[in-house]
Amino acid sequence: MSRTRILLSEYTGVSISLLGPSHWGGDPRADLFPDATGFALVFTGLALSMVFTSLAFLASVIARDKARGIGFVLLLWFYFALIYDGLVLLILFSFSDYPLEKLTLVLSALNPIDLGRIFIMLKMDISALMGYTGALYKDFFGNGSGILFTAGIMLLWILLPCGSQ
Repeated sequence: MSRTRILLSEYTGVSISLLGPSHWGGDPRADLFPDATGFALVFTGLALSMVFTSLAFLASVIARDKARGIGFVLLLWFYFALIYDGLVLLILFSFSDYPLEKLTLVLSALNPIDLGRIFIMLKMDISALMGYTGALYKDFFGNGSGILFTAGIMLLWILLPCGSQ
């Protein structure tokens, strides 16, 4: 058996064991109110679980030492959860005199947490609280092609780290 096949089998097993409780234990909102918002919460939770499992497997392949692997995964989490948003705000603030609509869409696709957050906020119909950017997101992500774009980018976030192993 090849190493790639073993890693993909392990990834599948770990993903299924993480997705099972998330799906069956689930989000109470999705169980009580099976509407678009409930679907968005469940989809985002399942997709982010698979994305970060994929990134964790990539970190385990890259780092030969357990301590380095754990440190790398914590650094990735810290980057995606905190640092990335600060860098995006710095870019948007620094270049506020220029039209940044397309750049904002690209930057939101480069972080799976932000992509999931935007997807949920649009389904909750609170994009008006985000101002002009919310209108841009609603225009792009609010229709069927936006949902396909979100699903496709999340799929890329799952497949690219797995494929590079």
